Amino acid sequence: MRVLGIDYGDSKVGLAITDPLGITAQGLETLMYKGNDKVLLKKLDELMEMYEISTIVVGMPYNMDGSKTQRAEVTEKFLHKLKCKYNKIKIETMDERFTTIAANKTLNFLEVNKRKKKEVEDTLAAVYILETYINRK
Repeated sequence: MRVLGIDYGDSKVGLAITDPLGITAQGLETLMYKGNDKVLLKKLDELMEMYEISTIVVGMPYNMDGSKTQRAEVTEKFLHKLKCKYNKIKIETMDERFTTIAANKTLNFLEVNKRKKKEVEDTLAAVYILETYINRK
C-alpha cells in the first residue's frame, strides 16, 4: 500500500508517492489546476486506479508561530472534500513549513533553470512532505 503526498497550492499542486513498502518518496508531477478542485480530484481518481493508495498526506500551511494561515482554511475545505470522496482511505496532514524553501534550496544547489524550477518545485515540496510523514512513522 502506498502513501500519496500533496502540496496543495492556489494554482498548482505537487504530487508525490511512496514505493509499495512505504520507505521512499518519489515525485509524480506538478498539476496546474488553477484552484479548480474538480480537476485535482479527477487526477486523484486516476492515481487511485494506478496505485494502491492507503493514505493521503496533505501539507498544512502554518505560520512560524504554529498558528494557521489563511491558506490553511482553504486547505481544510479541500481536506473535507477528500474525506467525503475517499472515506475508506486514511487522510492526514503534515506541517509543510519550510518544504517549499527546502525545495527551492535544492533546486538552486542543482542549478536548475528558472523555467524548469517552476515546473518541479511543488513536486519536490510534496516529496519533502511525504518524507517527513515517512520519517515520523
